[in-house]
Amino acid sequence: MASIDEALAVIKRGVDELIPEEELVEKLKQGRPLRIKAGFDPTAPDLHLGHTVLINKMRQFQDLGHEIIFLIGDFTGMIGDPTGKSATRPPLTEEQVRENAVSYKEQVFKILDREKTHVVFNSDWMSKMTAADMIKLAGQYTVARMLERDDFTKRYRAEQAIAIHEFLYPLVQGYDSVALKADVELGGTDQKFNLLMGRILQKHYGQEPQVILTMPILEGLDGVQKMSKSLGNYVGVNDSPGEMYTKLLSMPDELLWRYFELLSFRPLAEVEEFRKAVEGGANPQDYKKLLAEEIITRFHGEEAAKTAHKSAGNRVELGEIPENVPEVRVSLDGQSEMPMAAVLRLAGLVKNGAAARDVLGRGAVYVDGKQFEGNRVFVEGDDCVIQAGKKKIARVLITA
Repeated sequence: MASIDEALAVIKRGVDELIPEEELVEKLKQGRPLRIKAGFDPTAPDLHLGHTVLINKMRQFQDLGHEIIFLIGDFTGMIGDPTGKSATRPPLTEEQVRENAVSYKEQVFKILDREKTHVVFNSDWMSKMTAADMIKLAGQYTVARMLERDDFTKRYRAEQAIAIHEFLYPLVQGYDSVALKADVELGGTDQKFNLLMGRILQKHYGQEPQVILTMPILEGLDGVQKMSKSLGNYVGVNDSPGEMYTKLLSMPDELLWRYFELLSFRPLAEVEEFRKAVEGGANPQDYKKLLAEEIITRFHGEEAAKTAHKSAGNRVELGEIPENVPEVRVSLDGQSEMPMAAVLRLAGLVKNGAAARDVLGRGAVYVDGKQFEGNRVFVEGDDCVIQAGKKKIARVLITA
């Protein structure tokens, strides 16, 4: 069992806010497993790495011995969370919510320990509420206080519509904490208002208020806007190993440390050593590869991580043959044989004769996975995979 200081160091890694920290310390001193709640509205069936920032934190709590409650907001999903929206979000049908929930569970258990995770649906208690119960719940908060929420304030001032049912969303999310007797609730920074609502309602119902922990919104591969499928700057949990590898190696260098902090389970001291090495002249691509391999292992297994670069097209290592190599035919055009430099040029593996001489001089040409040496010439019927540097590779067929 980790000491309180050790546990706090793990818990606070990458965290935006911990409110209030002193209450979490008191809860940890009790020496019992804490009930850690995080809610997810299954509004889309596929997760990306931005979503996993929160799930990673849940796994860290789980590894510390705490009780993880993965709440699928099937009831709130049918309301439609207005968080961060400038207009009412259409609610989902019950069928859509259930289908997405199944997909969610399949994906999150690649991070969380299935045997140690409680999966619950908030319809289990919210659907049993009568109209009178809901009115009583709504009476716990005022319209004036509700309008303090940033997105509501902006829409109100802009004279944009705010539906009454949208006010119910934070109340229902807050009541979930009451129903589950949560000790800690996790959420993104955009969920802070709703998380605080849980503390307010728990106090009203005579419970010890939960501590809230907010995680930052992960930037996408562009390093500017938040990770989003609609913006195309995402790495999907269900992306193939090759896609994950290619995408992660394409990120801006300055984004690497942010991703290590929020997506990796490596100790921060080790990450700091990586950073110092890069500052000392090491190639950041080498550390992007380490991160990519860790993430691919998490979602696809160790063997897939070892070979992911082979299916990543132009991201292969010298001498390694990727999957789906493009095929090119090179004609001898009346000649009986052809030197390697000419084959490279005619196969489109180099731009010109000077570039061919350069890669040959550097020893960066490989034939069927073996470094090219000597003065081999090619004749009709030759069929081999030729690689010129790390980015150009093709199966070359020599024809008459």
